[in-house]
Amino acid sequence: MPNFCAAPNCTRKSTQSDLAFFRFPRDPARCQKWVENCRRADLEDKTPDQLNKHYRLCAKHFETSMICRTSPYRTVLRDNAIPTIFDLTSHLNNPHSRHRKRIKELSEDEIRTLKQKKIDEISEQEQKHKETNNSNAQNPSEEAGEGQDEDILPLTLEEKENKEYLKSLFEILILMGKQNIPLDGHEADEIPEGLFTPDNFQALLECRINSGEEVLRKRFETTAVNTLFCSKTQQRQMLEICESCIREETLREVRDSHFFSIITDDVVDIAGEEHLPVLVRFVDESHNLREEFVGFLPYEADAEILAVKFHTMITEKWGLNMEYCRGQAYIVSSGFSSKMKVVASRLLEKYPQAIYTLCSSCALNMWLAKSVPVMGVSVALGTIEEVCSFFHRSPQLLLELDNVISVLFQNSKERGKELKEICHSQWTGRHDAFEILVELLQALVLCLDGINSDTNIRWNNCIAGRAFVLCSAVTDFDFIVTIVVLKNVLSFTRAFGKNLQGQTSDVFFAAGSLTAVLHSLNEVMENIEVYHEFWFEEATNLATKLDIQMKLPGKFRRAHQGNLESQLTSESYYKETLSVPTVEHIIQELKDIFSEQHLKALKCLSLVPSVMGQLKFNTSEEHHADMYRSDLPNPDTLSAELHCWRIKWKHRGKDIELPSTIYEALHLPDIKFFPNVYALLKVLCILPVMKVENERYENGRKRLKAYLRNTLTDQRSSNLALLNINFDIKHDLDLMVDTYIKLYTNKSELPTENSETMENT
Repeated sequence: MPNFCAAPNCTRKSTQSDLAFFRFPRDPARCQKWVENCRRADLEDKTPDQLNKHYRLCAKHFETSMICRTSPYRTVLRDNAIPTIFDLTSHLNNPHSRHRKRIKELSEDEIRTLKQKKIDEISEQEQKHKETNNSNAQNPSEEAGEGQDEDILPLTLEEKENKEYLKSLFEILILMGKQNIPLDGHEADEIPEGLFTPDNFQALLECRINSGEEVLRKRFETTAVNTLFCSKTQQRQMLEICESCIREETLREVRDSHFFSIITDDVVDIAGEEHLPVLVRFVDESHNLREEFVGFLPYEADAEILAVKFHTMITEKWGLNMEYCRGQAYIVSSGFSSKMKVVASRLLEKYPQAIYTLCSSCALNMWLAKSVPVMGVSVALGTIEEVCSFFHRSPQLLLELDNVISVLFQNSKERGKELKEICHSQWTGRHDAFEILVELLQALVLCLDGINSDTNIRWNNCIAGRAFVLCSAVTDFDFIVTIVVLKNVLSFTRAFGKNLQGQTSDVFFAAGSLTAVLHSLNEVMENIEVYHEFWFEEATNLATKLDIQMKLPGKFRRAHQGNLESQLTSESYYKETLSVPTVEHIIQELKDIFSEQHLKALKCLSLVPSVMGQLKFNTSEEHHADMYRSDLPNPDTLSAELHCWRIKWKHRGKDIELPSTIYEALHLPDIKFFPNVYALLKVLCILPVMKVENERYENGRKRLKAYLRNTLTDQRSSNLALLNINFDIKHDLDLMVDTYIKLYTNKSELPTENSETMENT
């Protein structure tokens, strides 16, 4: 969307020139001066926030001394910049023309006041100048120091060469990050004796020197062959600056958007240490919902320490204001769920509007299953993931499974075809994953058993051995009972969870069905003996079909060995240790994740015109929108504005379709005429439970998964990962170099003083 200059008689816009455009400042005093100099009466009643958000001035209205060009594509104003260059007379040549930007006519008193103000400013500046001269005369040594700070001295030849050298180093590091090239090269035990092999960074440096880069050649032409051109410490420092600058580009957009949500993905291993990937959701200037990766947080075993470090990183290191956080979600595997729940609780205590929600990229049933604090459930979930990964190792393994499914489903070929397609996908993340698993279990067992005992030796020992281990795991009676119980318990939440990942109207009506879901689960809990009896019978029938012996877990039998008084049966054991805690936990988890605040927010989705239509335009958003009252630009006019919004869609033309998503509503041409509705839709849009409608803007998570999938654990780097995942973000090399010189000025000397020498191996 182009930016138009707000100055009178100026018709410039950002798409027609390379001119920089600057927002009105948020500082009230400075903003007032901008408005006064513009001489536009229609701007006088607007707040600094409104002016900052909707109005711009092009660079032609500022003196050149007020503008700093920090790089070829980065132009900023000085902190005290005031626009002073305006054309206030050209419209007089054509008195019949109509001007959108009307110039305020000044009275004689106002003109005298302005003249007097200018005279006062000039005299004040002269007075300050005299005082400065007197002070400098008394302290000649201080004068030199201050002069150096105020006047930017031209760089010496040595300083210029040093900056060009550092720029080359940064270019190589950014290239390595974007192309996912690890810093280290060959392992020490791979290098033949007597041979020096540089790491990847040094190898790329040498390549650029050999290709004729004069700056690097001059710098290193006298360096020993076995010397590192750039030390590991310097590499780490430069990577941290690269990471910070790239991240800041995204965070700047987040701050401009004001409101955002925080999402963490599953814990990952980065070079032997556990980290939490962190993503942010926000609506950008083009009204697109985006989910971007912004970095890793080192994982802490202590939940309280993790909560403190998580908050510190977001607020102090990244500079985000958590007062604007409107949602938080955590996708974690079994074992980590309870700790992340503590983090969510601590943030909610400080920031009540940071609603704890489900994440749209994770099926509710799988999220609930991962949070169940039962060891047998965690083991079963791990086994399911391993089985799925095993068959996706090669097309031949999937083909072998397809053949077994074809044989077992001869009488139901259509269902067999569906199951084959499901097996070729990542089916473990589906809402009905446990139903699929129970239906496929016989095929999985027969296939794994066949691979393990294949007499034709089609499979290598590694695959055959893995098949044997997995076959033993899925034919364990404890595994059978666990997946059957999970299948039955989570059948009550399957439709509810599926709707949460559906269209906007599905999410809205799902919020109203939570009471019924909880009622059903409470009924199950009250009659758990009856329900468990049916579930256990289903598990024993499945075990009999697969010729699996029904028995108590080995750990329990060993603990009660020799105890003649123990009359505990398998059925009662699994009721107490599996069914009861699973149902109790899921009921409590649903209550926690769908809090009153969360449900109120989802009820506000009736603002979307298609939902209004389904409700016959008989909606009451005012009541639910109270929780976001402080986020609205004009809260006093909310009721009237919502009435106009309903009337607009109720009496629309016959050929006009109702927008069915928040994305479509935000992109309506006249949405800015409904500022409160626009603000509410933006806040609702960033809730983690809402689906990202346009997949183009969900790149952060996809690229994160690709990086983790394509990079060996010991070669992963949190710095390089950010560069790789955000490869399309512009980077300012000059800013990186200046930052490095400022932070490590004593360490950017000649390479011979900063290098590390490697021993010949």
